[in-house]
Amino acid sequence: MSRCLTILFLVVSFAIRPTASAANTIQFDFCGELISFDFDQTIIPDNPVLSDETAITAFYQRLNPKDYDPVVNALLSYKEKFKPDDWLFYQLVRKTAQQISPKSSDYHRYTLYKWYLLSRSGYDARLAVSGNYILFYIYCAENIYNIPYRLVNGKQYVCLNYHDYGNNIDFQKHVFTSIDLPVPGAETVFSYKITHLPEFKPTDYTVKDLYFNYNASDYHFKVKLNNQIQTLFINYPVVDYALYLNIPLSKETYYSLIPLLKKSLKGLSVKSGVDYLMRFTRYAFMFEPDTEVFGGEKRLSPEQTLLYDQSDCDDRVALFYCLVKEIYNLPMIVVTYPKHVTIAVQFKWPVGKPIVYNGNKYSICEPTPQKEDLMLGETLPELKKVPYEVAYVYTPQKK
Repeated sequence: MSRCLTILFLVVSFAIRPTASAANTIQFDFCGELISFDFDQTIIPDNPVLSDETAITAFYQRLNPKDYDPVVNALLSYKEKFKPDDWLFYQLVRKTAQQISPKSSDYHRYTLYKWYLLSRSGYDARLAVSGNYILFYIYCAENIYNIPYRLVNGKQYVCLNYHDYGNNIDFQKHVFTSIDLPVPGAETVFSYKITHLPEFKPTDYTVKDLYFNYNASDYHFKVKLNNQIQTLFINYPVVDYALYLNIPLSKETYYSLIPLLKKSLKGLSVKSGVDYLMRFTRYAFMFEPDTEVFGGEKRLSPEQTLLYDQSDCDDRVALFYCLVKEIYNLPMIVVTYPKHVTIAVQFKWPVGKPIVYNGNKYSICEPTPQKEDLMLGETLPELKKVPYEVAYVYTPQKK
């Protein structure tokens, strides 16, 4: 090859080599906010199979951190600005990974990107493989009840993608191997606690009509609800009552319901008002066990209970708890039986036969529809001699 041809070849080769200018701007909406970053799709490692430790390690080693800085910076910028709780931030990570490497195209690669982006964001995440299974774990110190976990050096790691396998893996048959891929700074503990929800756009809400009858009077509420809540919490696991009971309502939902309830309760005594809320929670929604709706146990937050047309006793307890807390802020306990969950409220003077706990008297307020119309303070007849546990205690903070 002549010297001139060699120079021409080098010029052409350099011109077609992927550079930063090959990056495309990726934009998508997350809870009403525009997420935007530059990303070059040509840098995605094209590994044929990512189902064993060798292939996954090779994939990770081919990732240049600088190439992913714009993505990570966009995630951390959102985190700094809006202070999302960990579960909500993980939903943003999921959606980002979907934009980079769609789940339907290569599930393993999509999962690796979720792990990588969450780790780069500072969270202590782990991977484990067995055959064609790849499980993605996060360091979490809370009690999580319906998903697998692993103990590593005394720390609990709970699985974030078990639902992708139908919540059904035979761990006796499939022995998983942990893959140790250290990411600098990945030490943050993940929490399932939800303290606030995103500021959704008002246009994202639709109106749901709720009807119920109280003391021969009909009541009609037009509640604003956002289906994005269903999407955000579709894979939220079963957690302690302290966590799921206290998931707040989103702003639009709150102001479409709570002020109207307060208006309806005006002039009623506290006991009559709580009775009203008990019957609203009991009769404004259809009852259906979680096994029928979701195929297994699932505890709905108060807003999810409003969203779904059917709900069970756990869900009614959450909604009733939210309403009483927001309107009257009374002490409450969650009472669990082997096959039922209910709630009791502390009044100045108890109603019916109270449950005595730590020296305080709480009156049962059954928020779930039963065969008979239970009054305030009445317990299901079949539960009067059944042992129970107090699973959660709410004590209002003194102002």
